[in-house]
Amino acid sequence: MTDGLDFSHETAVFARGFARVAGVDEVGRGPLAGPVTAAAVILDAANIPEGLNDSKKLSAKKRDALFDAIMAGAQVGIAHASVEEIDTHNILRASHIAMLRAVEALGTPPDHLLIDGNLIPRGCTVSAEAVIKGDGKSLSIAAASIVAKVTRDRIMVDLAQQHPGYGWERNAGYPSKSHISALQELGVTPHHRRSFKPVHNILCPPKL
Repeated sequence: MTDGLDFSHETAVFARGFARVAGVDEVGRGPLAGPVTAAAVILDAANIPEGLNDSKKLSAKKRDALFDAIMAGAQVGIAHASVEEIDTHNILRASHIAMLRAVEALGTPPDHLLIDGNLIPRGCTVSAEAVIKGDGKSLSIAAASIVAKVTRDRIMVDLAQQHPGYGWERNAGYPSKSHISALQELGVTPHHRRSFKPVHNILCPPKL
């Protein structure tokens, strides 16, 4: 547990009479390829895994270990929004769609959501609050960030085997220098987000 990251947000919600509190987070807004992935996690207050943190601050090995601990000891919902949905709506809306699906995937609906960010997704029917930089403040949101990150990274490793050369097993679809070079040399795959500028510019080169 790090400074500012604790169970106090959840405890405050319990004090208001809510019993099942889920942390919700997504990963994959920035990549040029692959889905956006969200997770919703209801931690067991008596069995919180040691070492939870914002997924970006953890090594891959530590994330994998915590992923297993979270999956074994918490209620977890995982969901995605596809590349097609990202291109049809926009990345923010697609992220929110994935979040709402992750909450639905919990099965038994939670009483209250702690959602990473500054917005509550449109169409959310559950009591909810947005927590800015929540993955560094709420243990439930931190757990959701780990589950979403590990799940999406594994998807990108699988996709990398189908589409070698882009380095997705290393860059997870983010616009690294080697990924941009591969896009220019190998072209656009069905898993690339056509609404994102570097991809769009290859498909529709700007007129000089």
